[in-house]
Amino acid sequence: MTFLGEVFKLYIDRFEFFFEVFVEHIVLTGIAVLIISVIGISIGIYITRNERIANIVMSVTNFLYTIPSIALLGVFAGTLGIGIKSALPALVLYGLLPVIRNTYVGIKEVDPLIVESAVAMGSTDRQLLLKVQLPIALPVIIAGFRTMVVMTIALGAIASFIGAGGLGIPIWRGITTYFPAMTVAGSLLVATLAISVDLMLGILEKKVRIHYLGEKNEGGFKYE
Repeated sequence: MTFLGEVFKLYIDRFEFFFEVFVEHIVLTGIAVLIISVIGISIGIYITRNERIANIVMSVTNFLYTIPSIALLGVFAGTLGIGIKSALPALVLYGLLPVIRNTYVGIKEVDPLIVESAVAMGSTDRQLLLKVQLPIALPVIIAGFRTMVVMTIALGAIASFIGAGGLGIPIWRGITTYFPAMTVAGSLLVATLAISVDLMLGILEKKVRIHYLGEKNEGGFKYE
């Protein structure tokens, strides 16, 4: 039997196990993505109104991004204990940078003439944000969201090393028991999940670009 044959045989023979950890992985990363999105977009919007705070926030998030993920997980595991209660904060902190940065950059790069025109027409700050800046910035925000989601799915596999469950379990078991097929089986599922979600978000991003920016021509999609 070939190596790949052995991997797929594992999927068949241990279907319930792989299905269980797959669902656990989706739940863990799904919760993390939701929290990151709410916090990240909120902070990104807020700092566009305060440049001084923006510099501080971007510096802090950039610093957090330089910390090795396994080290960050270890810190939370040591203070909060093992399990999802320590994995979630680590995943959230690690995923904030691309969402905050793209939200901030997307809004700040809206053409000043468009902003001035909206203000001249009597738009309030809330109307300016919701009806002008956010719609135009949405493609940039989604691009950051895509990066964050893929990264969170990948990091979710490491989170299982501190008892958070998910697809890192078969990867870890394969490593510790010298069972390469088990490691590859878990890794393939992580990669498949990340690629599938990224492709769906890519389709969404293209639709948003067409709707809000009109980036479409006869040859396909146009990107600046």
